[in-house]
Amino acid sequence: MAPIGQLARGVARRIPPFLLRHAGRPAAVYFHGVERCVTDPLVRINHHDRDAFYKMAKALKQTFQVLPLGAVCDVLKNPERHARTVFLMSDDGYANTLSTAAGILEELGLPWTLFVSTHHIDTGARNPMFLLRLFFRFAPPGRYAFPNLGALELAESSRDALSDSIVARLRGRDAMLVQQTIDAMMQVFSSQERDALLRRFPSEIFLSWDQVRELAHRGVEIGAHAHRHWPMNEAQSIQTLIQQASAPRIRIIAEVGHCRLFAYPFGNVGDVSAAAWQAVREAGYDYAFTTLSGTLDASRNPFLMPRYGIGPHDRELGSLVPLLRTANRRLVHWQERLGSQPLRFDTRQAAE
Repeated sequence: MAPIGQLARGVARRIPPFLLRHAGRPAAVYFHGVERCVTDPLVRINHHDRDAFYKMAKALKQTFQVLPLGAVCDVLKNPERHARTVFLMSDDGYANTLSTAAGILEELGLPWTLFVSTHHIDTGARNPMFLLRLFFRFAPPGRYAFPNLGALELAESSRDALSDSIVARLRGRDAMLVQQTIDAMMQVFSSQERDALLRRFPSEIFLSWDQVRELAHRGVEIGAHAHRHWPMNEAQSIQTLIQQASAPRIRIIAEVGHCRLFAYPFGNVGDVSAAAWQAVREAGYDYAFTTLSGTLDASRNPFLMPRYGIGPHDRELGSLVPLLRTANRRLVHWQERLGSQPLRFDTRQAAE
């Protein structure tokens, strides 16, 4: 978690929500999956426990005006009149968003948007970060050598630290090269071991297109979360960025009928390049969302909008969400830096 996020959470614990009732501005918050019970948080880092999620969703309903994301344009015309407006979103497209989260949000009458990574919906391939965590959690101790990574020594005492270090290194590299590394890591396990490990974590299964359509029919807005769940950073080629932006919109329109919204995988500083947001713009989206905190009215670029990721144990949303405006200066500075970089390409020409 960024220091500013830690600070905001610390302050929110000490300020009653009613004192900040008129201090907020329109904001977006998001979650990933929701499990009945999260039993291995070192691997299932993207999932909320169902009971904790219910309490957080209920707090949002009681404290804020939660609107469908389609209203964002009108809200931003008069942000001062929407100090208590929040837009709720979910990323990735895990199957448990249908089996667990959807029922809770319907019961509470909360509108929400689901951003899906279409490659994973199409193929069922697990999130690459989950597979990396799986290797470091369960591979036998020993010395390994992997393509595009080199040698590493895996010891019981250093699993977590090594995992964090390697994941941070790979996150800044080309997606296809990292996939080669992950494929090699999975070969450490026998086919029976791999199947057993995947069955052990059903929370990591993605929705099917039939299930995505069911959610759409139940009123959930479906947006794009890139094609492959990987950062759209400086390490990715122009062609990769174009595919990451354009392929999911085409696919979602074919399955659901429309797709106007985009959310970047990871989406923080270092995860989104200037070329990435331009590729998203040229692909035809109306808005795109990052994972930098801030309030929506502060954004100077509709393709670099802020969002706050709800933590597994956030209990102070009534105080925390109004405090997101304290991150606006950092958000605008980052947007200006990306916006001031020269165009690396014309996506329309590149697409042709």
